[in-house]
Amino acid sequence: MKNTRTNMRLLHRYIGFFMAGIMAVYAISGVLLIYRDTDFLKKEKKFDKKIEINIPKEKLGKELKIKNLEVKEQKGNLLIFKEGTYNSKTGEAKYTKKELPYFFFFITDLHKSDSKHKLSILNTIFGFSLLFFVISSFWMFNPKSRIFKNGMIISIIGAILAITLTFV
Repeated sequence: MKNTRTNMRLLHRYIGFFMAGIMAVYAISGVLLIYRDTDFLKKEKKFDKKIEINIPKEKLGKELKIKNLEVKEQKGNLLIFKEGTYNSKTGEAKYTKKELPYFFFFITDLHKSDSKHKLSILNTIFGFSLLFFVISSFWMFNPKSRIFKNGMIISIIGAILAITLTFV
């Protein structure tokens, strides 16, 4: 048992050092995503795009990647919306969007990946590393010690809180 505990402590330590940088990036990007519905750190960027002609109003937002796009007015072929205009005859769209600077935009992409995303392997490594930290932390203390027993109680409370908040 002592060998296993020693090995787990060593792995926990060195994988922890390895993961420190990755966790810092995930922490920063996670905080940025909490405030994605605000203009926090965002800069206004102007776009002048040529897209398909005669796109229906309902599909224009998806084409321009503007969430909740609402056409305010239509003057002939010109659709006017809060962010700009779209000429349905020429396909010319002129609009502004507020976006995070490139570095922050890139790191927030970490949280949005799926299995086909180029960063999915990093997310998988990160997830399994966190799971390893959870498991290996139980080898940090002697199971008969008071610290270990209190740690188990606190772990159970944490799990109950996470499950409860998930369903609320």
